[in-house]
Amino acid sequence: MSCLGNTIWLIFGGFISGMGYIIGGMLFMITIIGIPFGVQAMKLGVATMSPFGREIVELDNAGGALNIFLNVLWALLFGWEIAISHILHGALLAITIIGLPFAMQHFKLIPLALFPFGRELR
Repeated sequence: MSCLGNTIWLIFGGFISGMGYIIGGMLFMITIIGIPFGVQAMKLGVATMSPFGREIVELDNAGGALNIFLNVLWALLFGWEIAISHILHGALLAITIIGLPFAMQHFKLIPLALFPFGRELR
């Protein structure tokens, strides 16, 4: 079922969203300071391309001082816009019964969009 869901997701916008994250991540990596943010943006891109059948997992080093600092910086600069985007897309998809599984995937990606350091989608 997750294969079918991911295929439909990719056809109807998941591929474009994922590529947006990946291209943005590559642009972040132009500067040395932007490399950690670029890596997280690319991780979000891969997660956005195939969210069905996966769950957010907190890594062992998630509570480290550097991860907390980078998460706060990410949330203030980039994460809140991405989270609002997932909320709006999820709300629009939740209007119909057919869109509910896709809305749930958008809602699942919100914590990863806000605080990506120390978390990943497995």
